[in-house]
Amino acid sequence: MGRQFFVGGNFKMNGTIKSIQDIIHQLNDAKLDPNTEVVIAPPALYILLAREHLRKGIEVAAQNVFDKPNGAFTGEISAEQLKDSGITWTLTGHSERRVIMGEQDSFIASKTQAALNGGLGVILAIGTGKVATTEQAQEVHAEIRKWLSSTISQEASDKTRIIYGGSVSEKNCKDLAKQSDIDGFLVGGASLKPAFVDIINARS
Repeated sequence: MGRQFFVGGNFKMNGTIKSIQDIIHQLNDAKLDPNTEVVIAPPALYILLAREHLRKGIEVAAQNVFDKPNGAFTGEISAEQLKDSGITWTLTGHSERRVIMGEQDSFIASKTQAALNGGLGVILAIGTGKVATTEQAQEVHAEIRKWLSSTISQEASDKTRIIYGGSVSEKNCKDLAKQSDIDGFLVGGASLKPAFVDIINARS
């Protein structure tokens, strides 16, 4: 069985109640490729709003998660709290959190493990924040898959979805989606626009 195509929308620190409701209504009303898994990641303040109003089949992700289940950790959210709220995914390791917040690999690994142990799907971002050509993206994805095969297992290589997140737009999504080792996208700014639907349907 092949890897299901995945499109995530990372809203970053953007949006208001009104604008996020507008995006949700657009997604709810759109004809989306049923073979593509769709997840959106609004700012933490709006994830319950999104979960309440999104139609079945579109999931919600947190943009961040902490590596402890509870306690005196001001401003943090645990995997257990996310699951309790119907949130099924989280991002970890995004370049903006690495660069701006100073998150190190060891902390990201700990958060990723806590999220997996807590039953969340994890979108582990390992990029540089720079944009690649379609050919460069496929080359790097193929190398990551090769590394998974040689370091972890062939099964891990075959089953792991490696998604691309370098300024995906309605203009480049179809070419990227044709690449054999690109299993989807983590979309930034374009996920706030009507073109997000076109990106979700890149393979249809």
